[in-house]
Amino acid sequence: MAYNNPFPYSDDNKRYHTWNYYLKHRYHQKVFKVPLNANFSCPNRDGTCGQGGCTFCGSLGSGEYAGNLQDDLMKQFMDRQQMMLRKWPNGGSIAYFQAYTNTYAPLHELKHCFQPFMERKDVLALSIATRADCLEDDKLAYLHSLCKEKDIWIELGLQSIYDQTAQHCNRGHTYAQFLDCLQRLAKTDIKVAVHLINSLPYETTDMMLESAKALATLPIHALKLHMLHIMQDTQMATEYENQPFPLLSLEDYIDIVIRQLEVLPPEMIIQRLTGDGVKELLIAPTWTLHKVNVLNTIDKEMKRRNTWQGRLYSKS
Repeated sequence: MAYNNPFPYSDDNKRYHTWNYYLKHRYHQKVFKVPLNANFSCPNRDGTCGQGGCTFCGSLGSGEYAGNLQDDLMKQFMDRQQMMLRKWPNGGSIAYFQAYTNTYAPLHELKHCFQPFMERKDVLALSIATRADCLEDDKLAYLHSLCKEKDIWIELGLQSIYDQTAQHCNRGHTYAQFLDCLQRLAKTDIKVAVHLINSLPYETTDMMLESAKALATLPIHALKLHMLHIMQDTQMATEYENQPFPLLSLEDYIDIVIRQLEVLPPEMIIQRLTGDGVKELLIAPTWTLHKVNVLNTIDKEMKRRNTWQGRLYSKS
């Protein structure tokens, strides 16, 4: 615990359970993610449950920083890993299957993608971004078997617990489907990270807080919080242009994030508190481009309020 910091899972001034803190204590070294694009699709892009994808999602399937699709997965990994090793020469790697839905394929195709990274000693874990409606039992059984060799993370994009919000954003699955998937994941050794987006169209502050409160009761290991980005060439950009809806200010976002952290269990890892929109594609809000300022302001405000993750958390 850092000096004058009441939060137990911290070595510094952070009053929430950071991803860096977890990685440092889990692996005892610097660890970084290497984002990859395995060229999957999504069931609400190809007509299985919808067309066009989530309205906030661009043509790269939330993989703007993933590898070059012209390269095979191992070349993507090696190129990105070498860039990061120049900054952290002794760092360990997590192979991060980021773009689109990375379990939306037959099992034999998934094995073809994942197995080469399981065999690399310099890969400490796999992190696989997917959807709750794309994790059939055979895939869970396979991923569970991999946990004997490395840590396996599944990242589930929930975004909101409210089905009306999911429908508005063309999410293509329900909260009940998410809960069913989570229940099946809880029977495995797979670690689970969930994504929430704040400021989705017409959601109130109370709704955003209720999403966090709901996740606080569920068997998940980590959370990623994002501010909604209105990006060029998305359905939401067209909606925003035709009928603008309110977006959170920096001050309101910081207030909501802190209140969300307060109701989460202190053991829950916070992998992210704000996202990275590509500057050239971002329409609004532009304050999200200043990520360091957002994070520093959260730290200062939590200290000013003398609060921390889990301060208002109750298991009941």
